[in-house]
Amino acid sequence: MIGPAGIGRIIETDADVAEGAAWLAASDPRIAQALAQTGPLPLRRRADGFAQLLSAIVSQQVSTASAAAIWARMEDAGLTRETAVLAAGDDGLRAVGLSRQKIAYAQALAAADIDYAALREAPDAQVIATLIAVKGIGVWTAEIYAMFSLGRADVFAPGDLALQEAARVLYDLPQRPTPKALRIMAEAWSPWRSVAARCLFAYYRIAKGREGIT
Repeated sequence: MIGPAGIGRIIETDADVAEGAAWLAASDPRIAQALAQTGPLPLRRRADGFAQLLSAIVSQQVSTASAAAIWARMEDAGLTRETAVLAAGDDGLRAVGLSRQKIAYAQALAAADIDYAALREAPDAQVIATLIAVKGIGVWTAEIYAMFSLGRADVFAPGDLALQEAARVLYDLPQRPTPKALRIMAEAWSPWRSVAARCLFAYYRIAKGREGIT
């Protein structure tokens, strides 16, 4: 799907992902090699909005199981809306398992008054800038949100360790590329950088199983 002016393609269906994968395979033999092993790439679309970003904050620096347990308690307590988070106060958020730091981050996000509907129409750079202005939302979280919650076709997250490691293996690099170096590499995958990310995520799982990568 073509997004509003200045946004470019929006990934909404498996067909959109397949189109991007075909373009990447035709332009980059290493990506074609990876796709031959991964098979069709997943859509990976998620909901957008406050709850999605709050869940990302909850997931920071804890295991998947711990994040899921805390998030389940927050859902049970109705703490997935801005007004509820602000009304709960420190004690209410601490009771569901949030650390002092994450309480501050959750409250900052709830108080940020982000217009999530407007973000759907905003250029990629504006989306990232709006989100990282909130305490507790870093560039990686903002880029992942743009890629998978807003469906932006040409966003990448070079700070992701799995993407770095997948690129190292796929391109026979001596070491993991830095975020800056991987961002430069990813320019060759425009206008389908988020499909390239899907490819590298899928390839990482294959390489990890084959080589014992951590």
